[in-house]
Amino acid sequence: MHNDFNSQLLAELAAAQAAGEPVVLAVIVKARGSVPRHVGAKMLVYENGRISGSIGGGEMEARVVQEAAVSLNDNQPRIVPYTFIDPERGDPGVCGGEIEVYIEPYLPPAAVFIVGCGHVGQAVADLAHWLGYQVVVTDDRTELVTPEQIPHADVYLPGDLATILTQHRVTHSTYIVVVTRNVEVDRRILPLLLDTPAPYIGVMGSRRRWMETERLLLADGVTESQLTRIHAPIGLELNAETPAEIAVSILAEVIMQRRGGDGKRMSL
Repeated sequence: MHNDFNSQLLAELAAAQAAGEPVVLAVIVKARGSVPRHVGAKMLVYENGRISGSIGGGEMEARVVQEAAVSLNDNQPRIVPYTFIDPERGDPGVCGGEIEVYIEPYLPPAAVFIVGCGHVGQAVADLAHWLGYQVVVTDDRTELVTPEQIPHADVYLPGDLATILTQHRVTHSTYIVVVTRNVEVDRRILPLLLDTPAPYIGVMGSRRRWMETERLLLADGVTESQLTRIHAPIGLELNAETPAEIAVSILAEVIMQRRGGDGKRMSL
């Protein structure tokens, strides 16, 4: 029965991955003394806090759900110890034992979501494909969102962005590259993108263009703290000129964000 339950839980995990749904696997890896569940007990924690399975219930399980949310945000596994001795000291129970829970996030594949399919968007799509990202492209100019214009995209989403975002999941693994044609387009779409959990939103344009976009967004009710999520002007300063060079600048910043780099020269 135990093996059947584990198989069911692992099948759920595989289904979540196939659907692009972020999920965390929590497993008891060490147990000593009197504890509610023993080594091998498993639980899945979904992005909305829903759980499947159990590692003991109660306060400890609630704490693991909280830790799982942190793990989804930083995409780092961790081992968390718990003791069951003194609730007044902050322990989650009084059984008298100790456990360790291994918490592992399973995020969808890293994707580059490109808004704007002009020359720069096309170059970003080509380079992101070469780098191994899932490439998603969208533009309200539907004639540009085609395999003929962008041969290396994985997902083509022509049309209105508000509608597209109800149909396509943007996740903690989605890096958004906004390379549109003008300020008014950015003004319309950026509030929609700020409502997503994307870890990176970069916007192309000069500093003057971004200052104007920022002014308009603030007038529309976007907050200063929301705007701190936006990287604008997009990319690292390479004095890039061609669309391909600009794509290198943009994706260098995406890689830096994803891997925790600082963008400095490595030579002394």
